[in-house]
Amino acid sequence: MWVCSTVWRERTRARQWRGLLPASGCHGPAASSYSASAEPARVRALVYGHHGDPAKVVELKNLELAAVGGSDVRVKMLAAPINPSDINMIQGNYGLLPELPAVGGNEGVAQVIAVGSNVTGLKPGDWVIPANAGLGDSVIQNASNSGVGQAVIQIAAALGLRTINVVRDRPDIQKLSDRLKSLGAERVITEEELRRPEMKNFFKEMPQPRLALNCVGGKSSTELLRQLARGGTMVTYGGMAKQPVIASVSLLIFKDLKLRGFWLSQWKKDHSPDQFKELILTLCDLIRRGQLTAPACSQVPLQDYQSALEASMKPFISSKQILTM
Repeated sequence: MWVCSTVWRERTRARQWRGLLPASGCHGPAASSYSASAEPARVRALVYGHHGDPAKVVELKNLELAAVGGSDVRVKMLAAPINPSDINMIQGNYGLLPELPAVGGNEGVAQVIAVGSNVTGLKPGDWVIPANAGLGDSVIQNASNSGVGQAVIQIAAALGLRTINVVRDRPDIQKLSDRLKSLGAERVITEEELRRPEMKNFFKEMPQPRLALNCVGGKSSTELLRQLARGGTMVTYGGMAKQPVIASVSLLIFKDLKLRGFWLSQWKKDHSPDQFKELILTLCDLIRRGQLTAPACSQVPLQDYQSALEASMKPFISSKQILTM
């Protein structure tokens, strides 16, 4: 969330925030506690009043927060990424759209700076994350240069799975390939290479993948389907190419391939807060063991948001933009 500070009413929003690494008591520097009669606060936030080009419709504004009440929690955002879903929301073409005007962003880490007298589950100084707004012998993954893709490579490696990563060709393809292999990718190939006749022999010489992860769509997703073993599944979690996923009738009938979609926001709605907490703690455990690291990122001060928005929309961007408050 792209706002310096915000107030959440625990009575209605308790399921929206969960402590980061609660098992180890992770929290930041001490913060002052506020009583239920704390004064209103002035904050900065990136707000958009209508949908359109993020670089044009998003504005940095000063807002006033209400005083902290008995069931309220006030948090200060420390850092928040700019994700493709954030951009799509502002453009108005995402599956979940907030009422306008709205504050941009869906993810980030925040520190509790004040709690009301009725709040018992959180205390000033705690770090929290918003809770609402990824086998087979081997895995094929499309668009593995994304932050999610890089995480999948590492998680698959931690589970003992092999990953074949399909990326779009670009000037720095060798640098990207070396980066993904250092994370645990077995092979990195471009979409153009995937369509070459000789690639048929490559897949014949290894166990056919039973799972493909796709966030691009278009022609590359069709190529991924062709490489799956009989009964395999392709999971689509994004559409960066803005083109449909096309599956031939023969693949569906003779290979019994399955097409599925995944949307984390819906997954959270379909699962309990405890299940989401278990997921987060599993990821945290991989981080502690050094098996999961963050993608390359650029920290950008909140006031320089326009340059961060523009950079996040450039093709083949290799560094995630992180707004710092």
